[in-house]
Amino acid sequence: MSDRTPTETATIPGPSRPAAEPTPARPEPGPAAPSARSVWLTRLLMVGIVLAALNLRPAITSLGALLEEVRDGLHMSGGLAGLLTSVPPLCFAVFGSAAPRLSRRLGPGAVVLAGMAAITAGLLLRPFAGGTAAFLAASALALMGIALSNVLMPVIVKRYFPDRVGTMTGLYSMALALGTSLAAAATVPVTDALGGDWRYGLAVWAALGVLAVAVWLPLARGGGSAASTADPAADAGGTAPAAPALPITRSRTAWALACFFGLQATGAYITMGWMPQIFRDAGVSAGTAGVLLAVTMVMGVPLAFVIPRLATRMRTQGPIALALGGCGLIGYAGLYLAPAGGAWAWALLLGVSNCAFPLALTMIGMRSRTGAGVVRLSAFAQSVGYLISIPGPILVGTLYEHSGGWDMPLTLMGALMVPQMIAGVLAGRDRTIEDED
Repeated sequence: MSDRTPTETATIPGPSRPAAEPTPARPEPGPAAPSARSVWLTRLLMVGIVLAALNLRPAITSLGALLEEVRDGLHMSGGLAGLLTSVPPLCFAVFGSAAPRLSRRLGPGAVVLAGMAAITAGLLLRPFAGGTAAFLAASALALMGIALSNVLMPVIVKRYFPDRVGTMTGLYSMALALGTSLAAAATVPVTDALGGDWRYGLAVWAALGVLAVAVWLPLARGGGSAASTADPAADAGGTAPAAPALPITRSRTAWALACFFGLQATGAYITMGWMPQIFRDAGVSAGTAGVLLAVTMVMGVPLAFVIPRLATRMRTQGPIALALGGCGLIGYAGLYLAPAGGAWAWALLLGVSNCAFPLALTMIGMRSRTGAGVVRLSAFAQSVGYLISIPGPILVGTLYEHSGGWDMPLTLMGALMVPQMIAGVLAGRDRTIEDED
């Protein structure tokens, strides 16, 4: 299935280039080659997408690695520490909903630049905050930047790489998975190398943000502003006739995507938060349980590149959603029946299942014909989806505490895969939100 639309091109035009029109007085000898500036901006944008994706999770996973040290250092109660772990999806939902409005006013490139700056500032400020309230405020600043960029990255891909949505979404998803795994695995060793102070171990990840800001600054000025959109119909500030007249809240496809996004996020947060404990309760050592979680997370690096490319070659993406859900069902069933005996197999299967995230991002880019539609769809699906994901990890923890074991929580985890698969099939149908009435 091709992602190209008649009004979109794969290169980034200059900020002041007028709409292309034929000039009869000067017949063209042949197809014009892209200008050196356009080629440079295209390559820089690819680097910018990778750097932005690398910055979208270290603020969360680096804190998880040092949560005990942070609690002790700030004299934080257990309740506040629990709040820290549940704040990210809430911030993603609340702040992500502002992305379309900001994109219309400033352009997506400028908003992503602001998001990267907010992430960098938050990561630099929070370790040296004077107390718990300031730490939470700085964390919220970083999460706000992540939320805005989360929503707009599929828009950037759709707008400037309309004929390479699968490839670029795969590259972006792979970089996001790499950033997630890198921060989870390297934060403690880096902290030890810096003298054991958790403040430096958290602050060091701001270096990635500085790099992203340096790259997005020229992009926002020259190739990422609303005035230089590659898709005139996608200009969020214009009067594009292709923008869907149907309110996004009445779109069946948008709701299916939001449910699929929310349920896959639920599974991912449950896995990241509770899988090591499941293995430890089954007799697996703490070190091995951590490695098993790392294996699950690392699976997303290669598959995040493969799955979007496969999805864009298929008319419907339902079969992929079913396959990923099936891996999740088998993985949860294995944890229920033989958690220690097949630990490595279950970790691998759940890692495959968690790759529903890049599939969801790819479908967001495919379910609208214009960049303006993708902005609305991405904001809606991610904001509603992250709201849906909030109760899951909390409910699993409550069931575990009151039942004294993992039978009930694992039954719930497996049961949630069924509506996720159904939502994936509905979201993967060959239609766009503009087609609905």
